[in-house]
Amino acid sequence: MLNLDSPDVYRQYDPEGMLTHIHNLPDMCRRAWQMAAAFELPQDYASINKVVVLGMGGSAIGGDLVASLITGEAKIPVFIHRDYGLPAFVDENSLVIASSYSGMTEETLSAFKQALVTDAKKLVVTTGGSLKALAEKQNIPVFSFDYKAQPRTTLPFSFLSILNFMQRLGIIEAKDSDVAEAGVIFEQLASEIKETVSVDSNKAKQLAHTLHGKMAIIYGAGITAGVARRWKTQLNENSKVWAFYETFPELNHNAVVGYQFPKGLASGTAIVMLKSNHLPPQIIRRYNITAQLLNKAGIGYQMVEGLGKGALAQILSLVLFGDYVSYYLAILNCINPTPVESIDFLKGELGKK
Repeated sequence: MLNLDSPDVYRQYDPEGMLTHIHNLPDMCRRAWQMAAAFELPQDYASINKVVVLGMGGSAIGGDLVASLITGEAKIPVFIHRDYGLPAFVDENSLVIASSYSGMTEETLSAFKQALVTDAKKLVVTTGGSLKALAEKQNIPVFSFDYKAQPRTTLPFSFLSILNFMQRLGIIEAKDSDVAEAGVIFEQLASEIKETVSVDSNKAKQLAHTLHGKMAIIYGAGITAGVARRWKTQLNENSKVWAFYETFPELNHNAVVGYQFPKGLASGTAIVMLKSNHLPPQIIRRYNITAQLLNKAGIGYQMVEGLGKGALAQILSLVLFGDYVSYYLAILNCINPTPVESIDFLKGELGKK
């Protein structure tokens, strides 16, 4: 097995520098928050009763994290729309946020074009492409950033920007102090799990070894539900492995019954439970009881706790931890974490219509 403590393996299998983008996450969070705070929002955008985030893949996950974080305090609902077209409930009291890194995402463009013929308030988060051009033609505000990388590496721009907009529209309380705490936690955690920290002391490297050769299933709940999806997609795209995610309490009403069959699958499966002390006591009990069921079924599991006092710090610490785990697992799989050849192939075939 490869030695994750050797600098040579990173040079060999990461020629496009995915590790650099993970290193950049703390600074990117600060930059995204500051840019969003300086972004001009129309005053009438405060008169809404729902938010609909349009997006796919790495451009949509920010909306998931926002929804997970603010559900307990937001006065209005936040919906994430991953599809063509537009939900029929979108009206003049809706804020539609189209999030697409490239500005060329087929599904997002389809939904945004339909939104253009409604009276909904509209906002775009992108680096350019057709989405930016369409928005500028219609005088729709565009939150534009220029970080060049795979969309999944630019999470702060699709997460913290939207969170800042929610704050400024009066939907949630101010999060500035939470963002500051998250920055401190980010730096602390990065110093503990970066590539120069040996396997013996590096929990992210250790978890990557645990997941190596196995199918990973990520469990989350409440504020960690969106993070569980993030882990799943990072394992898919960075590590190039099959991975899935489930959420409490729903998984206790079905998934736990499926631990028995197919025979032999248990030994090839690893569960990661993303935990937070911000979760209700009854959900924490479900984590612990589910752990007992996993033990009985012979399925290995790991608990990963969010760090920090605030919910935002815990979410971002879990995101960073997961990004490092998926990166180390890619190296163990002897694969370049950056390319997503299957997605590129699919888009090429769809473009032949």
